[in-house]
Amino acid sequence: MKKIGLFVLIGIIATSIAGFELYSTTSDEAKAAKEENSVIYLDAQSFKEKVFDYENNTEWKYEGEVPAILDFYADWCGPCKMLSPVLNNIQKEYDGKIQIYKINTDQQRELSATFGIRSLPTIVFVPLKGEPQAAMGYRSQNDLETMISEILQVEK
Repeated sequence: MKKIGLFVLIGIIATSIAGFELYSTTSDEAKAAKEENSVIYLDAQSFKEKVFDYENNTEWKYEGEVPAILDFYADWCGPCKMLSPVLNNIQKEYDGKIQIYKINTDQQRELSATFGIRSLPTIVFVPLKGEPQAAMGYRSQNDLETMISEILQVEK
């Protein structure tokens, strides 16, 4: 009987440790957000702080210090998955001259509704001054670089 109790106790401890390991590891999104010069994943609160406080402003006012690209995406979206590594490359290649933000439309429904996102991916180019401009669907790196040059007025 003591052996069974000991095995049960060991099982509980092992399960607790395994559960702790599951909860203590960070997601890919959290890891990416910690890396310098990386794509940043936004929720509604961080969007209001870093991009635009749409609850307290009626006119567009970008909060960032460098031009931005907003990627409204979903995990199940094929073109979104194709676009993700392209945006990661662009973030690194432009080396702090722009900031790419990703917004998961399934998790951030408020943001999606507020900005009328109906097609995925939707890529929004946000210049320091002026109005943002959106493009829908997958775009190649060359197309995105042309748009960055023309809309954001940024060169590598």
